[in-house]
Amino acid sequence: MTSDNRTETRREIWDHRYAARVHPAEPALVLTEALHLLPRAGDALDAACGVGGNALKLAEIGLRTSAWDLSPVAIERVRTEAKWRGLGVDARVRDIVADPPSPRSFDVVCVAYFLDRTLAAALAAALRPDGLLLYQTFSREAVTDRGPSNPEFRLVPNELLRLFPGLIVRAYRDEGCTGDTCRGTRDIAFLIAQASR
Repeated sequence: MTSDNRTETRREIWDHRYAARVHPAEPALVLTEALHLLPRAGDALDAACGVGGNALKLAEIGLRTSAWDLSPVAIERVRTEAKWRGLGVDARVRDIVADPPSPRSFDVVCVAYFLDRTLAAALAAALRPDGLLLYQTFSREAVTDRGPSNPEFRLVPNELLRLFPGLIVRAYRDEGCTGDTCRGTRDIAFLIAQASR
């Protein structure tokens, strides 16, 4: 299967999922936990944005926000919701793996529930000096069956720390299966990290 065929297949899968989604877009925990750390102005990217919960929140707090996703269905939903809320979001169909962000192009890069390890260096490089990376996705040490069944799309313990070694860690959470698994933040790991000046 060629790269173009794989991309088309992925696009069709995600178009179908987003077309069936009825719940409104919600920001990821990593973003809601980091609101007090974000700059008051600047450029933000919601990478692999899905229906744009993070993009909408970033725009709501005043950042010039771009939202990129492979799925035209997802991007149309982001545009519709942004218009309805009166928010300026530059939502575009873009395969971030094939066409990652340019170096030093964003003050905030947010990624939720997307994992392509080959993209880590480009995401870190996309940050301007003092820029923030907010990253959240599913972990292999899970207490429920939420998320992808393929372990390749899940993080091993401390993996986000290893994927972004050149950034300053501001917050990291990965509770795994330790302690009382009925409490806390389970099934995911998140990283808030900052580029140096």
